[in-house]
Amino acid sequence: MLLSTLATITAFAQEVVEEEESEPVAFYILGGVAAGWAIVLFLIGMSRPKFPGSAAAQAAATLISILVVAAAMASAVLSS
Repeated sequence: MLLSTLATITAFAQEVVEEEESEPVAFYILGGVAAGWAIVLFLIGMSRPKFPGSAAAQAAATLISILVVAAAMASAVLSS
């Protein structure tokens, strides 16, 4: 589900890039998603001392973070 949501956001951002090549709108969108994800991780981590709780949860949070940041970086390169 998360990967499909990220794929949808990335596809939308790519469409925006193709329509508005002079503006880095896709990067603004995906950068905002990355910043929002960082805030969510911070809030969860500060409220739960044992976060992430297991190796699987740590791997999932790391994978999501890598995908979100990679999408933001790719949109920055594509829109420049």
